[in-house]
Amino acid sequence: MTDKTYQPTIAGLRAFVAVAEKQHFGSAAMTLGVSQSTLSQALSALETGLGVPLIERSTRRVFLTSEGRQLLPQAQAVIEAATAFSAAAAGASDPLQGSIRLGLIPTVAPYVLPTLLAGLADQLPGLSLRLIEDQTERLLGGLRDGSVDAALIALPAETSGITEIPIYDEDFVLALPPGHPLAGKRRVQPTALADLPLLLLDEGHCLRDQALDVCRKAGVHADLANTRAASLATAVQCVTGGLGVTLIPQSAVPVETARSRLELAYFATPRPGRRIGLVFRSSSGREAPYRQLAGLMGELLCGDKQVRPAR
Repeated sequence: MTDKTYQPTIAGLRAFVAVAEKQHFGSAAMTLGVSQSTLSQALSALETGLGVPLIERSTRRVFLTSEGRQLLPQAQAVIEAATAFSAAAAGASDPLQGSIRLGLIPTVAPYVLPTLLAGLADQLPGLSLRLIEDQTERLLGGLRDGSVDAALIALPAETSGITEIPIYDEDFVLALPPGHPLAGKRRVQPTALADLPLLLLDEGHCLRDQALDVCRKAGVHADLANTRAASLATAVQCVTGGLGVTLIPQSAVPVETARSRLELAYFATPRPGRRIGLVFRSSSGREAPYRQLAGLMGELLCGDKQVRPAR
C-alpha cells in the first residue's frame, strides 16, 4: 500500500527512468555513472516507498510492470524538470550562461546592436539577451528596482549603488544639411555652434544634455532651433531638410549617412565626445561576469575603428 507521505528522491526516479529506457541494469548504471548495486538500491527504495513494483526482474530481461508503464511518463517529466531547474540555476550563478535584461539608451542601441548581437552570439552562445531601449533615468530606475540587470549608457552615471565599467569613447560629429558651408571641414571650433541653429533631442535624452555641455564648455550660448526630435534619426532627417544642425556620435555616422543626404564636419582637437559604459547594481555580486561582458563588448565595438577603447 502506498505511503501517501512518501516523497520520491530524484536519485530513485533517475534509476527507474534509466532502467525503463535501457531495459538493462548494467547499461542504466553506466548511463547514470553509478555502480549497479547503487542503482538497484535506489530503485528498490523507490518501489518500497511507493508500495508498488515498477520493474519485473528476470535473469534475461527487464520488464516494466503495469504500474511502471503507467508511472513512467510522470517520472520522465520530473527528471526533465529537475534537469531544467539545474540548468536554470547554473545560468543564475553565471549570468553569461543565462538571460540578461540589458538596457540601452536610444542614441546607442541602433548603432551598436548589429555588431553586439552577432558577436556575442558567437562568443557567448549560452547568453540570452532581453533588450530594453529607454532613456538613461528610466534605465537607472530599472536597475534600482531590479527590472534591468545591466545597461549601456553614457558615463558618468553618478548614481549611488551603481558600478560603472567604461567601454569606449567616441567623438561628436557636426551633422549639417546638404551644401552647408562647413560641410567637409576637419577643424571646426566648437564656438561655431553660436552661429548655428542647433537641433536638440527631447528632454530626458542624455545627448541633449551633452550637446548643451559642449556649448557651455566652448563659452557660447547655443541658438536653439524651434524643432525638437524624439530620436536621433528624426533629428538627422530634420537636418537634411534644412531645419538646423545637430551633433551625432561617431558610431552613428555610418548608419545615418547611408540613409540620408547628411553632410558632416569634424571638430578641432580636443574633440568633444562622450564615454559609453556598462552599469549594474553594485549589490548584484556579478562584477566579474559583467566585466567580462564589457570587455567583449569593447573588443567587438572598437574593432571597426568608429570608437576607441576607454582609457
